[in-house]
Order: sequence, then C-alpha cells, then structure tokens
Amino acid sequence: MIKNGKGGGNTRTGLIFEGKVDLATFLSQQPHYSVISNEVFYDNERVARVFKKDSFYSIFLAELNIDCEKYISKRLLPDDSIFVSLNNTLYIIECKHQQVAGSVDEKLQTCDFKKKQYKKLMAPANIDVKYIYLLDDWFRQAAYKDVLDYIQSVGCDYYFGYIPLSKLGLPVPPELIKD
Repeated sequence: MIKNGKGGGNTRTGLIFEGKVDLATFLSQQPHYSVISNEVFYDNERVARVFKKDSFYSIFLAELNIDCEKYISKRLLPDDSIFVSLNNTLYIIECKHQQVAGSVDEKLQTCDFKKKQYKKLMAPANIDVKYIYLLDDWFRQAAYKDVLDYIQSVGCDYYFGYIPLSKLGLPVPPELIKD
C-alpha cells in the first residue's frame, strides 16, 4: 500500500492486518516472529510486547507501577499498542474504518491530545510515544487532505491499510525484503 499517496515500496514487510487481525496475531504469522502471551520474539529474542485496550493498563502500566489516575483524568483504550524494547518506544495504533461520513471524521482530529495523554503516562518510565492511525481507503478522499495534513503536523502519523515493520522499530525478516 502507499503512505500519503506517494511511493509504494515494499508492502510485504508491513503490518497488513487492516484491523481484521490483531497485532499479536499478525506478528505471530511472520517469519522469525513468535508471540507468547503478550511478548513478541524475533529469532527467540524478546523485542516487544503487545497490548490491546484494557491490558495496556492492567498489565503494562501495572508492571511499570504507574497509576494512570495520577497522570490523566480519563483512560484511553488503544485499539492496539506495542512497546518495542529495541528503541524504548510505545506505539499506539488506532484503526479507523469508514464507509460513510460520520463521527470517525472528528476522531481523527484528536490524535494530538491523545498522544500527549499517553506521553504523560509514559513519562515516569522515560518511554517515548508514537501515535499512528491505520486507515482504510475511505480516508484517501480529497475531503480528508486537511485532517491528514494536521495529523502529521502534530507529530502523529497515518498509513493506509499497512504499517511498515521498520516504522514500528521491529526487525524485518530478510526473506520479506524485495530487491
């Protein structure tokens, strides 16, 4: 798939779950990857941990001894999140699908606020935060140009149906790299 309507590149090395398969399932189906519970291994070395919705709080923040109520007034529930230990970064991945104009339009404009909330939560652990939308083709319409520009202007990102593994700081299996 194409990010921002440009390029094309190597689509075999990306997250092509399009919201139909969760991140842990997708990764476990890739060469060299395995997922046990919420731990992600590449060639038997732990490289990341994945969390959906409430498990972000009940597992990840609990292990870090972070009481979310001390930092934010209301919990945010990520569609998917992955803490990549290789680069000490938490990636929040929100999947947005649309078939007709509606409330998702406005939700895209909240990424700056949500990223800042997640940064507050991760500050005590000194973990960086990246916020990424995984969008379907509906959002390629010209009507979304301004909001897509806004998403990038506030330091968030988006992809259409595909997030490159390398953008998540994850190793790319050599057999998936095209010449």
